[in-house]
Amino acid sequence: MRFEDLEVWRRSLDLSCSVYKAFKISKEYGLKDQITRSSLSIPSNIAEGYERITAKDCIKFLSYAKGSCGELRTQLYIAREINELSQDCANAWIAETEQLSKMIGGLMKSISRTI
Repeated sequence: MRFEDLEVWRRSLDLSCSVYKAFKISKEYGLKDQITRSSLSIPSNIAEGYERITAKDCIKFLSYAKGSCGELRTQLYIAREINELSQDCANAWIAETEQLSKMIGGLMKSISRTI
């Protein structure tokens, strides 16, 4: 299977694009940099994991992607609290990071059964 065929990759890519668009004109440079980097890290690490040779390497990069979900979720809470994001937008993205994290965790379990 190609990483492009994974729903979790497509959804994380969509989220990353949405985050980049929303923060394009933000003046909060530190938060903007961190939040866009962590959002970019999710689909990037899923892709990198799927391009690795061994299942063990794949799981390692999926673990990084899962960690980036938590990092992004934390930054979204901060952006919401400082009114850099609307409540509705932040809440929707927080919910999406929770779902992505669960999906990545399930994928990791599935791959670990092949080791």
